[in-house]
Amino acid sequence: MQKSKKKGRRSAAAILVRVVIAAVLLCVLAAAGYILYMQMHYYRIEDHAELDIENNASAGLKTGETYTAVTYNIGFGAYGSDYSFFMDTGEMKDGTPTKGKYGKAVSRESVESHTAGAIQELEGLDADFLLLQEVDVDSDRSYHVDQAQELREAFSEYGTVFANNFHTAYLFYPFSDPHGAVQAGLLNFSRYEVEEAERRSYPVDNSFIIKFTDLDRCFSVMRIPTENGRELVLINSHMSAYDKGGLIRAQQLELLNSVMEEEYSAGNYVIVGGDFNHALGEEVAEGFPSEQNFPAWVSVLTQDEIAEGITMLRAKNELQVPTCRGADIPYTKGVNYTTVVDGFLVSDNIRAAAENIDTDFAYSDHNPVRLEFELLE
Repeated sequence: MQKSKKKGRRSAAAILVRVVIAAVLLCVLAAAGYILYMQMHYYRIEDHAELDIENNASAGLKTGETYTAVTYNIGFGAYGSDYSFFMDTGEMKDGTPTKGKYGKAVSRESVESHTAGAIQELEGLDADFLLLQEVDVDSDRSYHVDQAQELREAFSEYGTVFANNFHTAYLFYPFSDPHGAVQAGLLNFSRYEVEEAERRSYPVDNSFIIKFTDLDRCFSVMRIPTENGRELVLINSHMSAYDKGGLIRAQQLELLNSVMEEEYSAGNYVIVGGDFNHALGEEVAEGFPSEQNFPAWVSVLTQDEIAEGITMLRAKNELQVPTCRGADIPYTKGVNYTTVVDGFLVSDNIRAAAENIDTDFAYSDHNPVRLEFELLE
């Protein structure tokens, strides 16, 4: 009888071991299958890709007249004051580590509300050109709200140019709230004729895993004719954010500098607007009240790093209004780390002034920046 019990226990233990081994093998196979699925769907959009110009206007630009442009990262409609993002990390002044919670927006209703709020802000600014980032077309993270279409309907009198910079298969992470599949990009609006538009591919981190989670970074280049035979080369840029040591961002800046320098040397006017994911100057890197320590994700961009003939424009209220908040915790003014990462680079043949627009991060983790400019003879 005792032998029978021992044999039964050994049999049960053997079954348990086989079950555990089978479960481990199943997990390994599932992980390998998922990695294969991601690899099969991974690709980079070609450099120098021609972009479609929809509803193109016919008016040209003139020297000596004042025009306006706005750059705004709308954060795929997710970032209300209660929102934090899973990829963002930080640290409070007392040393407490912080990490964002959500992989996608809280709800479809929040996406619709924040998109409508961003549109209302943009309508109030009434700019001639709009350079927008993180605009979703068909994404799980934004509950498949077509923000690009909603914006086109709101600004139906403008010509539009769209450049895809995030296309991914289903990202099953974070496990508690997966980011999902994404189709998103840079959306541009113009009241003036865009003669040609091109997508330029930024260098990105191609290391394993990272390449699946980072964007297919790019900048869009629009050529707008002027009455004196030159062109306004208007660029919408969104550089890398999660880049330890800033190595990839340095490569991206090198490419952007080469394009700006070439166009300026050819006699063209150059404006670059967007989310640079660098603090735009040492003064704004730690220039705002906060209960958090300086975060590791922040790199500082200085004028010395910009191509000759191009100026990193400083907003007249840059030390009063930040343009980006840390999203590792929900937003409370004076608590989150904030800085200025959004703005404009302009060539020296343009007279320009910029202003950061204070929305108190109501609709995004970014604030818009408004540019007023005049093309010189």
